[in-house]
Amino acid sequence: MKITKQLVKEFQLKEFQVTNTIALIDEGNTIPFIARYRKEKTGELSDTVLRELGERLTYLRNLEAKREEISRLIQEQEKLTPELEEKIENAKTLQEIEDIYRPFRPKRRTRATIAKEKGLEPLAAIVYEQQLEQGNIEDIAKAYVNPEKEVNTIEDALNGAMDIIAEIISDNADYRKAIRDITFKEGIISSKATDAEKSSVYEMYYDYKEKINTAAEHRILAMNRGEKEEFLKVKIDIDAEKIFYYLKKKLLKTKDSITTPYVATALEDAYKRLIGPSIEREIRAMLTEKAEEKAIKVFGENLKRLLLQPPVKDKVVMGFDPAYRTGCKIAVVDGTGKLLETTTVYPTAPQNNIDGSKEKLKEMITAYGVDVIAIGNGTASRESEVFVADMLKEIDRRVYYMIISEAGASVYSASDLASKEYPDINVSLRGAISIARRLQDPLAELVKIDPKHVGVGQYQHDVNQKRLDEALKGVVEDCVNSVGIDLNTASPSLLQYIAGISKAVAENIVKYREEEGKFTNRKQLNKVKRLGPAAFQQAAGFLRISDGKNPLDNTGVHPESYGAAEKLLTVLGYGLTSITNKELRDIEDRVKNHKEEVLAKELDIGVPTLRDIVKELKKPGRDPREEMPKPIFRTDVLKLEDLKVDMMLTGTVRNVLDFGAFIDIGLKNDGLVHISELSDRFVKNPMDVVAVGDIVQVRVLSVDLNKGRVALSMKEIHCKNSCGEKE
Repeated sequence: MKITKQLVKEFQLKEFQVTNTIALIDEGNTIPFIARYRKEKTGELSDTVLRELGERLTYLRNLEAKREEISRLIQEQEKLTPELEEKIENAKTLQEIEDIYRPFRPKRRTRATIAKEKGLEPLAAIVYEQQLEQGNIEDIAKAYVNPEKEVNTIEDALNGAMDIIAEIISDNADYRKAIRDITFKEGIISSKATDAEKSSVYEMYYDYKEKINTAAEHRILAMNRGEKEEFLKVKIDIDAEKIFYYLKKKLLKTKDSITTPYVATALEDAYKRLIGPSIEREIRAMLTEKAEEKAIKVFGENLKRLLLQPPVKDKVVMGFDPAYRTGCKIAVVDGTGKLLETTTVYPTAPQNNIDGSKEKLKEMITAYGVDVIAIGNGTASRESEVFVADMLKEIDRRVYYMIISEAGASVYSASDLASKEYPDINVSLRGAISIARRLQDPLAELVKIDPKHVGVGQYQHDVNQKRLDEALKGVVEDCVNSVGIDLNTASPSLLQYIAGISKAVAENIVKYREEEGKFTNRKQLNKVKRLGPAAFQQAAGFLRISDGKNPLDNTGVHPESYGAAEKLLTVLGYGLTSITNKELRDIEDRVKNHKEEVLAKELDIGVPTLRDIVKELKKPGRDPREEMPKPIFRTDVLKLEDLKVDMMLTGTVRNVLDFGAFIDIGLKNDGLVHISELSDRFVKNPMDVVAVGDIVQVRVLSVDLNKGRVALSMKEIHCKNSCGEKE
């Protein structure tokens, strides 16, 4: 109940939503299944909220387990007091619990433990208590001089006592928390060049500083990478006097004690030698973790939009993988993605066989009726685009081209999966096939690649790879299940992202298909090896059969709701054949006439499930990606030299990061819309304004011919007196 209440408060949800969600997760249900088919129980929580809630639930459960473990370990030392129990119970983070346990943790040999071995603990207690107002501390310390224990002088004895006091101060959880808070609120993170004369991409950080509590996540990751590559030295600065003031206020009980100056010396040593370096490591780790989480979230959002870009259906596509010396690899695929022909042409340097390359490609375009040429955006992309645009002017019919991100294509080409798919095709040609099929169906093709190689993130190789893999896998899983896939055509790569389907089961589905023929109904899934009742429940609703015996099998209606769906059709005056014949255009009006609440009760289902069933019946086999912005096809090339300030262009958002968005306007390199130029209003998060795949209008702000960079703006242009003058 404690965890439930905390989640209710943090996510601002109703208690039934959290209680039911926890129960559903604990029962082994997948997030896509819960989000889609258990809306009544969760109060229609989205897959994103459900994942975040699940992650937080795991953290809080780990926190509770840690509480129990720490309490047990301290109890075993017979040092667990009611006060400590209360502190452990009230700790909000794992860090706070670790701080509480710090004094009780078995230690390696420290200066303090060595001093204790020398018998100086009683002297440390006398000094720490600050109760002596008269006399000479050196006279007291003299009694602890013992050459046999290497305490040769009074100074040795007092130094050892102060080492013990310094460690006591350092181990105090309250002091550490307060110092951590002070450092976070008032500290500065700074970076300096290891060699100011050496040029690098980190030059803006060669002499850089900003407040810790306002440091942007992408700058934290940039500094971390610069430090790792030994271009930068990064540190945290804080006015130590503020820390000393806090500690003195807490520790110095009186000015009259003869031991107070020694405690003051010990507390300064405790901070400089023990607490300060430790807190700096902790804060940098915390900043890094926060920055990594933000980077992973941004990557996930971009990946989601990339995967959900609309497919280009029923178009014959020529994949064009640019290169110089080794030639441009070409692959033509039909409207279903089936490979028709491959070749290699050499229109770029050093061969520059432009005429021969044109002749070969025009021959293939005519032979197969190519509609679109998909050009990879890698090496020689610019020259290839110019070549293609020039060639298209010589073709009688309309053929378009589009620049496609080839991120991860080489990884896929050399993979075992590519070898299985195209065993007789040269590795170098597989990339062209991938580029062509990415245009036809981005989701089906990109799931074959490790998500972190698809090129829509930043610093993805610097963040926690396990956490990144988990997050991106969740994004891909949500995308695949939100779209749904054809059970009779889907590859194992796509099938393994369906809720409840493992890699092994995905391969078994394909094997069953090959041995038994096409699936004609969803029930046949129960015959697939290793696909049990639990997996069937999770997966069935996301798998479509386009020409099956039951029209409901081509919808997102779950088999458990077939009875309700059939009864609904009967009540509304339809039959199952009405789905196939697309006679349900007015189904929503008929539902309104019966009233949703009344109808849902009659069907013994919830209103959210009723609405989902109606939506699916109205558009069987619908693809939600069709509602996304369509890609921009081009027929002519845009040169950097053609751009003028204030020129208006249409572009496609390729990547969104903390500091802005990169827009494909038809150049080799994408233009940048800085966060300050995304809107006339203040923008805190670029994703509030744009997303990967959006088609946007932009204005050219500046052009740097030397660096090949273009600065763009999405702010409105205000004109005076309708004369075209810019304000």
